[in-house]
Amino acid sequence: MALYMDQSKPMQPQINTSEPEIPPSHRTVAVIPSFFTLGNCLCGFLAIFFASRMADTKLLWDWTPLTVGAVFVFIGMLFDALDGRIARRTGQTSKLGEQLDSMADMVTFGVAPAFLAVQLVAAETPFLSTKGDTYFDRTALIIACIYVACAAIRLARFTLEVPSGDQADHLSFEGLPSPGAAGTVASLVLLHQHFLARDNTQQWTMTLASIGMVIVMLMVALVMVSRLRYVHVTNRYLHERAPLEYIAICVVVGLLLAINLQGALAASFVTYAVSTPLAWCYQKMTHRAVQTMPNP
Repeated sequence: MALYMDQSKPMQPQINTSEPEIPPSHRTVAVIPSFFTLGNCLCGFLAIFFASRMADTKLLWDWTPLTVGAVFVFIGMLFDALDGRIARRTGQTSKLGEQLDSMADMVTFGVAPAFLAVQLVAAETPFLSTKGDTYFDRTALIIACIYVACAAIRLARFTLEVPSGDQADHLSFEGLPSPGAAGTVASLVLLHQHFLARDNTQQWTMTLASIGMVIVMLMVALVMVSRLRYVHVTNRYLHERAPLEYIAICVVVGLLLAINLQGALAASFVTYAVSTPLAWCYQKMTHRAVQTMPNP
């Protein structure tokens, strides 16, 4: 017998009300690597917190708030280096850990350095201040926004393009890695505060340093999203066995650099940031010179 169906009422699609199944790899996280990753994220927050304090705030060892903020960026770099290494050594790499690491890097190496730089060079609130609003302060704020945006793009691209967490896939990077960019900005903040502590520092020197900070921040922002190839210094040169002479040279050079730690950090990070663009320009110039040479 045929069943009667009311053709005047359209059939309602069945809605699946069951919750999507969570993959087993997303239900748990590796404990020790996650602690280091969260430590990296908290260092970024603390860097922003201390950098937002008044410049005349009294801190231990007569450090300025910006100095403490920059130090926390470097501590975050240490946590970032350890969490990936521990995860690879213990075989605890996962997609969830990669996403957590990327978000922590965004705070410590994206937002915190830009905030440090703006606090350093922008005397007033750009665009909204009723007095003291200068074009330099506006430029500094806009370039800081560019830095944050480029850091976000760099981290998202890195998460998608790196094949795996194996160390063989981390020997070089396309574009300046975000810790290198953050270290460049934070080291210049430390150097600026070091010179500021000197009584004989001239005002024009500090103004020139502020302008240089803005230019460097824009440069590292652009090379973060470039396709220029940067070497991973730690994985390339420090993870293999080496002769004792090599270790001794590294120790001697490190101790000599400690004589002026702020200057050594700034010189090292700036050199690393500009080395690849300068090498690219040199190759382009020499290749063009060879092409334009007349045949004998």
